[in-house]
Amino acid sequence: MTFDNQKCKIKIVRNGPYLVTGNVPLSEKIIEPKGKSYEYEMGHSFHEAKEYALCRCGKSENSPFCDGSHEVSKFDGTESASREKYTDRASKQEGPNLDLLDDDRCAFARFCHREEGSVWELVDHSDNPKYREEAIKAASDCPAGRLVAVDKEGNLIEPNLEPSIEILQDPERRVSGPIFVKGNIPIESSENFTYEVRNRVALCRCGKSRNKPFCDATHVSVRYIDHM
Repeated sequence: MTFDNQKCKIKIVRNGPYLVTGNVPLSEKIIEPKGKSYEYEMGHSFHEAKEYALCRCGKSENSPFCDGSHEVSKFDGTESASREKYTDRASKQEGPNLDLLDDDRCAFARFCHREEGSVWELVDHSDNPKYREEAIKAASDCPAGRLVAVDKEGNLIEPNLEPSIEILQDPERRVSGPIFVKGNIPIESSENFTYEVRNRVALCRCGKSRNKPFCDATHVSVRYIDHM
């Protein structure tokens, strides 16, 4: 079975799950420390499916899939995230040979930290080719899409990602992380509004984000653990 790039979509059900259509590949990834930086390791794999429903309330006993717990728990999934475009929301940090856009939409995945420093420090020293490359890597690995490197011609630098969904786990923090949506998959709100299509976004699955449907790192403070 292959995914349908023309039909892949995530539809948010009012006070319910994320309905995924189009044979979108689903897997689990583990955030693991590597020195002062981080990397993804492969976790569980899931059978391919034409469509599936992912838990949004954080209560499912069959994570990452929905089991109807949102109805029992009276889950309030009201979406409150900004509908502005990323480039309109984001602030710009200018460096000598690279700029950085940052919209503060943090999932606390920590890929913005590298051996040579944080992405913000690296941008400040981007006249050094090594630091410039590390800054691009740090920005591009951010699952929330919070950070985007920009060259001096104004071109946004994005990794080439195929449409897929990854369920993140964060054993270092002893929590389960968000849903990493990759490769420009459209996300339609419960009010039939399509959010700006982006290469990288992180969706909340603990049910507690104050910026629904997107992750705001609340899974860390509430110590969210899924039931996979």
